[in-house]
Amino acid sequence: MIKSSLQILREYWNHSSFKPLQKEIIDAVLAGDDTFALLPTGGGKSICFQIPALIKEGICIVISPLIALMQDQVKNLQSKGIKAIALPSGIKYSELDTLLDNCLYGNYKFLYISPERLQQEIVQERLKQMNVNLIAVDEAHCISQWGNDFRPSYKRIAVLREIHPTVPIIALTASATPEVVTDIIGELDLFQPKVFRKSFFRTNLSYNVLKSTDKIYSIQQILDKHPGTSIIYVRNRKSAVELSSFLNERNVLSTFYHGGVDASQKTKRFHQWLNEEVRVMVATNAFGMGIDKPNVRTVIHYDIPESIESYFQEAGRAGRDGEKSYAFLLRSTNDSLRLHNQFIKVLPDIEQVKLVYRKLSNYFQISYGEGEQTSHEFDFNTFCRTYELNTLVTYNAIQFLDRCGVLRFIQKYKKKSSLYITTTGNHLLSYLDQNKNYEIVVKAILRMYGGIFDEEVSINIPLIASKINTAESEIISTLQKLMEADLLEFQHKNSDAEIIFLVPREDDRTINRITHHLKEQKNSKVKKVEAIISYTENDTSCKSKLLLSYFGEQDAGDCGICSYCLTKTNALKKYDLHQIQTNIVRLLQEKQLSSRSLIEQLDYPEHIVLEVLREMNKHQIIKINHSNNYQLA
Repeated sequence: MIKSSLQILREYWNHSSFKPLQKEIIDAVLAGDDTFALLPTGGGKSICFQIPALIKEGICIVISPLIALMQDQVKNLQSKGIKAIALPSGIKYSELDTLLDNCLYGNYKFLYISPERLQQEIVQERLKQMNVNLIAVDEAHCISQWGNDFRPSYKRIAVLREIHPTVPIIALTASATPEVVTDIIGELDLFQPKVFRKSFFRTNLSYNVLKSTDKIYSIQQILDKHPGTSIIYVRNRKSAVELSSFLNERNVLSTFYHGGVDASQKTKRFHQWLNEEVRVMVATNAFGMGIDKPNVRTVIHYDIPESIESYFQEAGRAGRDGEKSYAFLLRSTNDSLRLHNQFIKVLPDIEQVKLVYRKLSNYFQISYGEGEQTSHEFDFNTFCRTYELNTLVTYNAIQFLDRCGVLRFIQKYKKKSSLYITTTGNHLLSYLDQNKNYEIVVKAILRMYGGIFDEEVSINIPLIASKINTAESEIISTLQKLMEADLLEFQHKNSDAEIIFLVPREDDRTINRITHHLKEQKNSKVKKVEAIISYTENDTSCKSKLLLSYFGEQDAGDCGICSYCLTKTNALKKYDLHQIQTNIVRLLQEKQLSSRSLIEQLDYPEHIVLEVLREMNKHQIIKINHSNNYQLA
């Protein structure tokens, strides 16, 4: 007996009802329609394709741009007893072959795959043999050149339409302007798609842009005024560490989260915040995926984000329980210039991209026409120093090459060396008596790291070097000599990333094929930065209304609770609005008047008169005639 979508929801997700639009989207997919789902962050997009895929016979192909996002969703499905598998870029051919066989013969319900992996012939051949029941394109805005996270490789997803022309496609995103929506539908060749949009309006979320000359003081004031759990977003790792430390010193329990924190610490800190052992999470935008804490009361942006899409998603993590919550964006005099310098000025031009690509190929000694699917440990800072390259421009160039499917740039961050002493303490000390030149290094390590005789321990070589005023190379050499003497096991990790070349080296020919993407990316980035700057500097419109307008909701009214609306309300309280209204009625009893004439004849500020006129018109006390004058209704 086939279970209903509600039964599946109860059985696997333990929910008794659907969120808005989920049921309608699921029904459209089950009816075989191509579908577009535009749901805000926290709207439950994944369920919209997971439930119909579980109901229908066969396997669902899910295209996802982020390895971490894939792994997270696969892990969640597996925890529910649902068979799911991921094929991110970077796995070996033999492993890929085995995993694809598992999908064919192992009764799997979900195959998560990166758009780059989809281009491989072996993958396409196996997909032809699979009984595919649905194709889900997650984070679909990546397919549009106007999208916030444009990835050219997403444009080749349409190959799935050729392989399985009758299988319905569902595209999902949490952030798309009307221009992006149109682009996605065209790129995926969706046939008469059913489009579902949930309004992005949040009745309980107050958006606030605050001018601040002392942002740390402003944060203190906000946290004092608004109790409860908070997220503070900062631009870089250093700010995350320093601000968290500052808050802890003032008895505001906090922790920090950024890309350089190792996986176990990320998990620990996330759960401390989730379980409210700490009140505040200070984080870079690395803190984004899988955050489902409903009672976040404040989200504070210490720095202006790079786009309205980013801001809207991050601010939207506040108040998912429906209770009154606040999003604060702190703005200072030089923020606009700083944002331009950080996101526009450091965008590489095509010659810089070509240079970085050639240098990478030379760095790893890859010959012309070779290198495809080769993997290399990569120390980014050493690479930049070797060729005297600007780090920010180089980083953006490598990121661009990653997005275009030329290579995969996997950032590992602070991959620590490890040490395990395999001999006894007495034997080690006896050896040091005979080899005094090793004594300082070993004794420093013994003082700094407990348990090193019992298990493998991560060690920080630069820290050890600083403690005993010795070169890092000497410490490494000492430990390698002791390993040769069978006294310990030592693994030295000196890379912070990995580079996987996805195509053969062809130098300029490789880059010339993606030149137009670079130009489009730069134009798009400039527009996004200008849009977020305009949002922060606009002091004449409702903040919620501005955000909704950006995403195509042009008929939204003032929210009444944002920084603009509250300022306007407080300003109105200073005046006798009833008296202003009485004076307007008296003047209009004599004759029709334009707003300019009324302002000239009334002894009140212009914005106050205009606001009273709007309210009177709204309540049909007055109306605007064909001559664009006001008259009594």
